[in-house]
Amino acid sequence: SRSCNVPVMDLLSAGFRILIGLLPVFAFLLALILLDSFKLVKLRTVAGLIVVGVLAALASLVANRWLAATFNLETAAITRYAAPFVEEILKGAVIVFLILRHRVAFLVDAAIIGFAIGAGFAALENIHYFMALGDTSVALWIVRGFGTALMHGSVTAITAMTSHLLVDTSGGVRLWVFLPGLAIAIALHSAFNHFLIAPTVATALILVVLPVFFVGVFHFSETRTRDWLGTGFDTDSELLEILHAGQLSESRVGEYLHDLRDRFPPTTVADMLCLLRLRLELSIRAKGILIARQAGLDIPPDPDMEGRFEELHFLEDSIGRTVLLAMKPVFHFSDRDLWQYHMIGKR
Repeated sequence: SRSCNVPVMDLLSAGFRILIGLLPVFAFLLALILLDSFKLVKLRTVAGLIVVGVLAALASLVANRWLAATFNLETAAITRYAAPFVEEILKGAVIVFLILRHRVAFLVDAAIIGFAIGAGFAALENIHYFMALGDTSVALWIVRGFGTALMHGSVTAITAMTSHLLVDTSGGVRLWVFLPGLAIAIALHSAFNHFLIAPTVATALILVVLPVFFVGVFHFSETRTRDWLGTGFDTDSELLEILHAGQLSESRVGEYLHDLRDRFPPTTVADMLCLLRLRLELSIRAKGILIARQAGLDIPPDPDMEGRFEELHFLEDSIGRTVLLAMKPVFHFSDRDLWQYHMIGKR
């Protein structure tokens, strides 16, 4: 009877350790999703990003082994210097792709997206370590689950949030906006792996600092979002009203478009006005959806939305890239504003 119970107890012990290694980071990710008032990052997107994080972890394992073998690096050098650089670059590449594709709307979304990638990475890494180390002490898995795993999620979230904030404040996506976030993530990751303080103390510090940090970020983001919604909605509505009333020439936008009339044919100018009207209508629609969602309401999809987007793409193609660049001061080209068209286009 005793010999039959030993394997069962071993299995339960192993399962408990794996659970400790995986549960904290996913529980924290779930908390971030629940804290988000707008719920713009869909659960299927989060699941996909977790899978991407797992793939990034697999790629980093291969890369780290290749670096160790090729340059004859010791374990300490890999852990402290090579691994943080390789791993944060691989995780950060996903962030760069999403921002370039205008899939990150607000700071809260950046935090959730970054943490989801880090959670997937940490899950695969902890499973790998469990298979390599075997059934070791519970203390080790507490450190790996509440310390290392949360570190991976947090530094990737910092990469995403810093990059998004710089894109938002600098007025566009440029290569340099991704470098500060990656540098901070690599530095924090490397410092954690240097074991400058005891692992248990570092884990306790993470558990204290992390919730406070992310609650502060979410509060800051929601304040900025409310300001953007209020100001943007009023501005777009006012401009659309002026356009419908035929009083565009009395506004600054009208003066700018008037200056462009001498540079382009009348048909192109007419298309420019149609495009301006359509973009304003779509922008107001998107902001209205966000305001309703914050109030707990869900606006049903507009059956005419597909036709509007077809018209939008037709006008953009008809006008051409040169005219679109000339109209850039008229249109909203921030990451948030471009993202909102994607949001209502996918509803």
